[in-house]
Amino acid sequence: MKAIETTPKLVEQVYKVLLGEISGGTLRPGSRIIQEQLAKELGVSRQPIQQALALLRNQGVLVDAPGRGLLVAPLDPDYVRNMYDMRAVIEGLACRRAAELNGKNAKIKGHSLIKAGLKAVSNHSFREMIAADMAFHHFIYHLAENPLIPPAMESHWLNTQRVMGEVLKSDEQPRNVWTQHEAILETIVEGDGAAAERLGREHITQAADFMIARLMENLANNPAQEAAATGKVKLMRA
Repeated sequence: MKAIETTPKLVEQVYKVLLGEISGGTLRPGSRIIQEQLAKELGVSRQPIQQALALLRNQGVLVDAPGRGLLVAPLDPDYVRNMYDMRAVIEGLACRRAAELNGKNAKIKGHSLIKAGLKAVSNHSFREMIAADMAFHHFIYHLAENPLIPPAMESHWLNTQRVMGEVLKSDEQPRNVWTQHEAILETIVEGDGAAAERLGREHITQAADFMIARLMENLANNPAQEAAATGKVKLMRA
């Protein structure tokens, strides 16, 4: 990790770096978090580290370690399934409202996001793929003009990034979801709210099936992570 320059938003910067390390797989489920080590690596004091860790703990990304300290929370397939079930409903609503309200704006700006996603897949960069996927979905939330959707989706994306990172980094042939994204965009452009909602829900449901299946495979092939997911957490960093 590179040292961070001190700014008024230092806690936010530390938070984003830690979340990126967790989503990117550098800090795996069950990894122990050491404040002193993080402070040294990032070149900051312990105070912003403590505040950022507190935020991640409150969001369920980190959990208390046996005895003392914090661990990266395991990825529970049942929790992931429930999360995607909720996402499907909200994403469907967002797609419907985007089609009903902003087909013209979707046409003007949407295709550049599709191109960015396809480029990320061709580069085999899972970090770029996650970023492009988030940008596309947040674009739809913007088109939906419902101010309650982005904050409602915040916690879902927090964990979706972790799931995507865990799956994509071990996937030799990354799943190309951009044909589905393009189909969703076209129905929004056409103003077909019912079709947009249906495709939005189907997209998330299919993503859930794929991600959970791969997550289960990864757990089966990694005893340490499987132990963490079943509550038998082992300390993976001294």
